[in-house]
Amino acid sequence: MLNTRSTSFAAAHLAVALLSLDAAGAEPVPQARVEVRGSAGQYDARRDDTSTRIVVTQEELKKYGDSTVADVLRRQPGISVSGGGPGRGGEIRMRGLGSGYTQILLNGEPAPNGFSLDSLAPALVERIDILRVATADMSAQSIAGTIDIILKRKVRQGQRDLKLQAEHSNVFFSPSASLQIADKGKAMSYSVVADVRKGSFEQDYDQVEQGWDSAGRPVLLRKVARKNDGGFRALSLTPRVNWTLDNGDTLSSQSFVRVQRSDSRTEGHWNATLGDLPDYPNDRTWPDDRRSQLRSDLNWMHKLGQDEKLEAKAGLNASRVRNRQHEAGYDTAGERTLDRDVHNDTDGRGATLTGKYSKSYASGHQFSAGWDAARQSTDAARASRELQGLAGTPVRDDRQYDATLHRLALYAQDEYAITPRLSTYLGLRWETLRTRSAGSDFSAIHNTANLLSPILHGLWKLDGKQDQLRVALSRTYRGVDLERLIPRVTRSLNNTEVTPDTAGNPALKPEQAFGVDAALEHFGGHGEQASLSVYARRISDTIHDDTRLVAGRWETTPVNDGSARTRGIEFDARLPLRALVARAANVDLHMNVTRNWSSVSNVPGPDNRLAGQTPLTANAGVDYQFGAAVSGGANFTFRSGGPQRISRTTGTYSTVKRELDLYALWKLTPKTQLRVTAVNLLAEPATEETRYGDASGSLRKTSVYPFSAILRVGLETQL
Repeated sequence: MLNTRSTSFAAAHLAVALLSLDAAGAEPVPQARVEVRGSAGQYDARRDDTSTRIVVTQEELKKYGDSTVADVLRRQPGISVSGGGPGRGGEIRMRGLGSGYTQILLNGEPAPNGFSLDSLAPALVERIDILRVATADMSAQSIAGTIDIILKRKVRQGQRDLKLQAEHSNVFFSPSASLQIADKGKAMSYSVVADVRKGSFEQDYDQVEQGWDSAGRPVLLRKVARKNDGGFRALSLTPRVNWTLDNGDTLSSQSFVRVQRSDSRTEGHWNATLGDLPDYPNDRTWPDDRRSQLRSDLNWMHKLGQDEKLEAKAGLNASRVRNRQHEAGYDTAGERTLDRDVHNDTDGRGATLTGKYSKSYASGHQFSAGWDAARQSTDAARASRELQGLAGTPVRDDRQYDATLHRLALYAQDEYAITPRLSTYLGLRWETLRTRSAGSDFSAIHNTANLLSPILHGLWKLDGKQDQLRVALSRTYRGVDLERLIPRVTRSLNNTEVTPDTAGNPALKPEQAFGVDAALEHFGGHGEQASLSVYARRISDTIHDDTRLVAGRWETTPVNDGSARTRGIEFDARLPLRALVARAANVDLHMNVTRNWSSVSNVPGPDNRLAGQTPLTANAGVDYQFGAAVSGGANFTFRSGGPQRISRTTGTYSTVKRELDLYALWKLTPKTQLRVTAVNLLAEPATEETRYGDASGSLRKTSVYPFSAILRVGLETQL
């Protein structure tokens, strides 16, 4: 916690800020970070910011011609992507942790419900900021860290950029196109980025279920061969307009719009060599999913003086999901014994209002204070019609649910350059969360959480230039997604311990964590850099999935249960060969490796890792400039797997994942270039297991997913 002197100092600054707001007669405003540095050419966020920040630039975003932001992030230090595959995104993890431990922001604010990095093309993004430790002006919902995605902002006069791309493998094909149009005048500028893509896939995979009795004797062995095919269509827009008013104030409006439809068909055919077949030995599923998202922000900035300003931001967001799942089960003779049609409709709405006052002092202080208020609601409806057998009356099951989140935060922060070699950052954020869940089959449930987050960063430049030490203390939390608060049950077709129904839990509470971070960094004079960092977190009220028998069916529900500890070490480096040999080729080498450990108090070991934490991730790559017109490079990614205990009865296992990517860029003319990328050249299959065991025996499901190499070809031109 903050000491008395530091708290009084921050409080005095906050009082000055509030008096200034009153005198100006203006409203306070939103989340934006104070960055008063030297010239743009000398400033390096990773080296100069008191709080640790890694910036993924436009060059990195474009280099491999990635189709999703998730593909870009898996090559960055300390980040891994679980699930999915090249070109198909996956869950983003910092320090090996996803599922809400890693905070995803869009333009500095929490991404709206239902947002996925799979839905965001790099062409829509200006840059990505990776923050290992929280700052007070952003939500403290960042136990593992924060990834802030900044949508396109820069405007060039008369800009017309077109990109055409296609990616192909033996199971997947996807063409796409993106267009950026921008222009500016004396008082107004605008930009619009549009991205449209289409994809189709066809893939077979196998699943095996094995069972043992209480004495360990095999009692079940059955296998299903599955065929899966489908496609998607998506359109994304990010329009932005900037105005400079007569009094010098600035207004900017930025929106994000996405519309997507996907559909597929999956069928499976079971055979058993030991034990019984499942209830439906043959099954078919036809999911159809339609999604739309809108996010729009209006930002106002007013300068009170040369080193003093106010900012305000108001935002609206909305989402709409229409999902239809048609399932059919057949007996061994091919007769239909189950026909189930489920419609899940989800509508989300939200509003944000943020304010911020900031001031720089000649003494080396950069102070800011503000608030962050938000309301988010989700309405869900489930309509189910199920017919058992060939005759009879269909059974209907219609239910309504809604959940609401109110968030209010106040914060103050001060960055102080005590000496040219020593700087500190002191922040304090108070945040209150109120949730309400209600449904047609249960009464309203209310939860309130108040969170006080003191945050301290220190930066000491050991020799004044090349080597520096960072230390940080923080209090953070993991919030609860509104979807997980809704106790809507999603039924599995063949219900077992390893293929259970899933349901939300309206009684969930946020997890809270106290953390410490430290890093030793080196920055050379020729672009070389190296960093060795360590971290530790102590977490209370951890959430894990609990599987149990409910009314004759197996069901998985998230629950708060006990505490956890996690720690890790990370190393990353970048080295231009010319830093070693002046006449060396124009080659850049880079690598990073992260090792994570964790344990959960109420889950027995071994392998009781936190939230499926990835133990080890590593990247190694090279970039080579062959000449003025040709460049290329390669990157190898490694992600470890292994067993993990989820609860006393359940666990998982995943195999190691290795990926090798190559890229080449030809500048055909001053305005046109061709980019060719080969992704996942090793094409290793992925094996995933789900396990359940109790006193009566155990059951294991093993799925083997084949992956193939992907070829991307893209043409980029200025019109």
